[in-house]
Amino acid sequence: MSKQGRTSPIDEGLQHQELFPIREVSRLTGVNPVTLRAWERRYGLILPTRTDSGHRLYSQADIDDIRNILGWLERGVAVSKVASILVRSQALVEDNGDEQSARLRWRQQIHEAVLRFDGTRLHRLFDKAFASHSLDQVFGEIFMPVWHDLAAGQSGYGQRAFGQASEWLFFDQFMRSRVFVRLQLSRMPRSRSVLLAPLAGPCHELELLVTALLLGCDEVEVSVLAPGQPLQELTLICERLRPDALVLFSNQAPTAELSKRLGRLVVGLECPLLLAGKVAELAQDSLAGSPVACLGAQGSVMRQRLRQFLGGQLDT
Repeated sequence: MSKQGRTSPIDEGLQHQELFPIREVSRLTGVNPVTLRAWERRYGLILPTRTDSGHRLYSQADIDDIRNILGWLERGVAVSKVASILVRSQALVEDNGDEQSARLRWRQQIHEAVLRFDGTRLHRLFDKAFASHSLDQVFGEIFMPVWHDLAAGQSGYGQRAFGQASEWLFFDQFMRSRVFVRLQLSRMPRSRSVLLAPLAGPCHELELLVTALLLGCDEVEVSVLAPGQPLQELTLICERLRPDALVLFSNQAPTAELSKRLGRLVVGLECPLLLAGKVAELAQDSLAGSPVACLGAQGSVMRQRLRQFLGGQLDT
């Protein structure tokens, strides 16, 4: 139990491998029972077990799925589209129970440090994680899931408990500062340079900075433009910086006007245009055959596709 009287969802997942009634699930996730039932009946997003009397019981895996659903809805994806996305995402999850338990314990420790506003412990955990895990694992499986869990509490799906907004702001500031330092330390002349900019719309700075860190490699230097960068002025910036490629990032769902906006931007650019983040996964089919290449949203995939594209081996 935290000092504020709340048990973290991560703690409960570790300590109680049991089934939860719908009211408890609603309290943990902020999603009201009516919505949970609708997600089950209309879309098949969650499939809880039932008691003999017909009452729904949810596992920890169901609760994790609900948080994933909230994350996609926050990015603007229609609820009717979430099921197919979850199926594709599940295929990429590690099928190693021991490793998953280890990642869960990491996230539990991070969550406990956040609840106590313990910056010193967070710094130690961050350094320790990098000593034993790859870059992709540190962010994709350990730190960013905690950040997403805390950020999900800011949605309109439920009332935030007292202190949760401060917890998320504290952790977000910590993560931005550490990622920014790693970006600065990695800056050195490379054979290729890439400019990373946010696509118009909501964009968290941390997600942009982490993407820059994941995209970089021995051959590629990544420079980041801040959230709020006007899309129409990117041609001017690219004209002066002359990058080998411009990468636009977003974790929001693509808008109906995306293809047209990117088409207008490509005309004025003297370098290739690429798309990264969840928007790249969701817009890949609609952009097939266009001058815009999609890198995806996962670190290793983005790096590989970026290297292939810069080497002329990846078609748009």
